[in-house]
Amino acid sequence: MLDLSKLDFTKGNGLVTVVTQDARSGDVLMVAHADREALERTLATGEMHYRSRTRGLWHKGATSGNVQRVVSLTADCDGDAVLARVEKAGPACHTGEETCFGPGRRDALVALDATITERAAQTTPAGEKPSYTRKLLEDRNLRLKKIGEEGAELVTACADGDRYRAVEEAADVLYHVLVAVRPLGIQLEDVKQVLAQRAIKPSSR
Repeated sequence: MLDLSKLDFTKGNGLVTVVTQDARSGDVLMVAHADREALERTLATGEMHYRSRTRGLWHKGATSGNVQRVVSLTADCDGDAVLARVEKAGPACHTGEETCFGPGRRDALVALDATITERAAQTTPAGEKPSYTRKLLEDRNLRLKKIGEEGAELVTACADGDRYRAVEEAADVLYHVLVAVRPLGIQLEDVKQVLAQRAIKPSSR
């Protein structure tokens, strides 16, 4: 994942800068430092460790529970900084904010996918009406029918040149697509990976 021998720890008196990014939303969560030992611990455990001049070696989330699971570690061109893409268990900042730079932009599709995950894990109490998402998840024919309906409405809006309605219908289509594929175990990240793979391949279109 990360070749420590290619890092230049001398520039920072034994430290390299670590820019930690939310792998899902793209938010920059925090900027810290790490020495060789901290990065070795990170590689060994799969969770972020840092080195502070005041705190020494520290494991992010060891006391708060807001650990950062490593997705990837990439050195910059000079070897004196590392981009750490992580999945976070909670806020990155000690103030309680999502990032050390404020609340974060919270990608809307990521938030939607998380909501669908929550609904999929819930059961509807007896006597109560299920949420719309639960209703779709429990009814295969309904969720597939809705994709067709929403797709047709998007086509109509585009044909009419109705920009506002096209945006609304496009959002509806995205929602219903994510719900439709969830029973197959497919999440937004799976779709993004396919798009990322296509983006790096020479296009024949």
